[in-house]
Amino acid sequence: MHDYIIRTMTRQDLDRAIAWAAAEGWNPGLQDAASFYAADPDGFLMGWLGEEPIAAISAVKYGASFGFLGFYIVKPEYRGQGYGIKIWNAALDALKGRTIGLDGVVAQQANYQKSGFTLAYRNIRYQGTASRESIENPGNVPAEIVPLSTIEFEQVYQYDRPFFPDDRRNFLQSWINQSDSYAIGIVQAGQLAGYGVVRPCQSGYKIGPLFADRPDFAEQVFTALQIQVPEGATIFLDVPEPNGAAVELAQRHNLTISFETARMYLGETPNLPIDRLFGVTTFELG
Repeated sequence: MHDYIIRTMTRQDLDRAIAWAAAEGWNPGLQDAASFYAADPDGFLMGWLGEEPIAAISAVKYGASFGFLGFYIVKPEYRGQGYGIKIWNAALDALKGRTIGLDGVVAQQANYQKSGFTLAYRNIRYQGTASRESIENPGNVPAEIVPLSTIEFEQVYQYDRPFFPDDRRNFLQSWINQSDSYAIGIVQAGQLAGYGVVRPCQSGYKIGPLFADRPDFAEQVFTALQIQVPEGATIFLDVPEPNGAAVELAQRHNLTISFETARMYLGETPNLPIDRLFGVTTFELG
């Protein structure tokens, strides 16, 4: 292991890590890499054994107080040999002094707990088939669906801010402008009352984030997003389990559970508005 070196990924290395994530079945978005790199260009580590890259992890810093771990992968033929724990510890060192979040596979919860992480809640991945059905506004409250690009970015940023533990301005600006994606907002009385993004992935399309002030607004945004993808295509929505209205939305659209993660934190658990969080942005970066 004396030839094992951990160093910051280049932009090209990040493409390699995303390809590894695809091979693991994590189904990353086709254009995710640019947004991930925009969040924190120094926030991705790769482990090299001589000239061969064999391990990856992200340790992305947001603002001054928060970090998020993801992309924790060791190539299958090198697992169980200590390379993973070395890059894991390097990531924890990089985020020392911050609250750290992660979305880990449930089977690894016990290992994360050994590092001090505690379970906050489960995130459930629902999947189903895009349809053209139209759902009216159940609350009968005037609200308008508009392309998010017609809203000043500062207003979008201010709306997004409570949903994340610290500043993610650079990431957000890139995320909502991904090529081949579709981002919309719902406006009530001239103010943004929710927004969502749908993007193409290795398989199907993911909706995320999906934030809204009310369940009926979330319903309208979800419906408007899914009709932007080919009818019959597979769609995914990652839902925080404590938001019962979000679970009901997924079930109402005949989505079924395909995967789940353990949202865990090291340090104080952030106080996020879960009742307005209907779809997680991304398991990789929070």
